[in-house]
This record gives sequence, C-alpha cells and structure tokens, in this order.
Amino acid sequence: MSRGTLEGMGRGWQAMAGVALAMAVAGSGVRSAHADEGQARELLKEMSDYLAAQQVVSFTYDSDIEVVTTDLQKVDFASTGTVSLSRPDKIRATRTGGFVDMELVFDGKHLSILGKDLDSYTQVELAGNLNELVDRLRIDYGIAAPGADLLLSDVYDALMDNVIDVKDLGSGVIAGVECNHLAFRTEGVDWEIWIAMGDAPVPCRYSVTSKLVTLGPQYRIEFRDWKTGAEVAKDDFSFDPGSAVEVDIADLGEVDGIPDLTPEGEDQ
Repeated sequence: MSRGTLEGMGRGWQAMAGVALAMAVAGSGVRSAHADEGQARELLKEMSDYLAAQQVVSFTYDSDIEVVTTDLQKVDFASTGTVSLSRPDKIRATRTGGFVDMELVFDGKHLSILGKDLDSYTQVELAGNLNELVDRLRIDYGIAAPGADLLLSDVYDALMDNVIDVKDLGSGVIAGVECNHLAFRTEGVDWEIWIAMGDAPVPCRYSVTSKLVTLGPQYRIEFRDWKTGAEVAKDDFSFDPGSAVEVDIADLGEVDGIPDLTPEGEDQ
C-alpha cells in the first residue's frame, strides 16, 4: 500500500480499561513467538506464488478503515464486498458500506465504475493487465484500492518493497482457519498478514498501520470464501450501468466509503 494511501486514511480504538495489562500479555506472547526472518519471507513467497498460479479467483472480503478527524477522534468505517478475477486482465469488484455502494469492472480494455448509491457511472478506455490497472487507479485517478497489492502477479515483490524488519509471530486463527502470522515494518507503515496453513496458502487477514499519521490509523481486510479454477462462477466481465447517468470520472465522487468529517464551519 502506498504512503499516499495511508495519508488518505488519516483523513479520517477507543481506550479500554485494562489496556496496560492487555499490552503486557501481548508483548509476552510476541517475545515467545518465532521471529525467524527467513521463514517469514519463505511463507510470504509461498503465498505469492500460489496466488499468481491461480488464473481464476473469487473471494468475499470485509474491510475496516480507521480515520482520524481534525479534532483527533479516531473512527472506523466498515464495508464488505466481493472480487472475481481472471488473469491477466479482468476483474469485477464490489464494495458496500454505510457511505458507498459501488462496482468496478475491468475487461482489459475499459475501466467502468458504477456508483449505485449515486446513480451514476464512469467508463474510460484503459488497456493493460491487472498490475497496470492498479497503478493507473492509484496514480492517475487517486483511487487508493487498499489491499490491491494482493491481486498483483508478484505479491511478494509488491509487499516487500522498502521493508526493513520481518518477523514470524507463530500462528493465529482467523474465522476458524489456522494461519501463519507474519509482521513487517517499513519507515512509514507497519503491516501484518495471516496466511492459511496447508496446500492453499491464501491470505485470511491483512492489516496496515500508518506511522506517519497522528494516532496511527489502520486499514484491515479479512478474506473468506476463496474459490479458484472451476469453483469460480463464470463471468464475462461485461458492464451494465442500468439507468445510471454517465459522468466524467472526476465527477463520480468519492468511492472510498469515507464521509466528510470536517466539523461544521471549519475549512477542509
């Protein structure tokens, strides 16, 4: 995830009794966990290679993005969605939350985004593969696409860029699935990933915490219902805007699911 993405998250855990004790317990667990850097890198590479080898993939996800307001209140916005992709150049992604209801379709030639809650859509010519799509979304259109690095053809290289510290924290359980728990650090962010053990090392949870924004907002995404190959429902990646009105991509509005939290009367 780019530094710009995390700064965007900063636009936007309530203190709990006993937090000092909880931190002490957590710290003790980390000290006893495996901190083998080589093994952590190997586990991440196995996940990357497995994902890259799957030509057709679908999954469901739940995401939470923390936002720090101008008066230093940390709030959390939750959304859910689905992703289906066919390598090298097709994807359909949906996202629904309290402030967003959108669908993104890319067929290798056109990028289409439907704001169902806005009753509007945009479509632009954009030829390329999924790697190029993610770059264009972030650089040209300012769409952060958090977690999209996990969809690239080489997840390992994308995630390990600028990493300065690596830890294998042992195992964890996400939604009943035993996972390898790995932690990584860069100058700007700390990030963790939980990878399912077994023959299908898919990511079960991925979280990124900013170190460059006050109060360290976090983005977290959990994955479930992974399907590959023949398990995936066929999709021709066609786009149907229905009765929505076409607008320029610059006029589509925010699709990140974060409302304007600027206090009334205060300039943004």
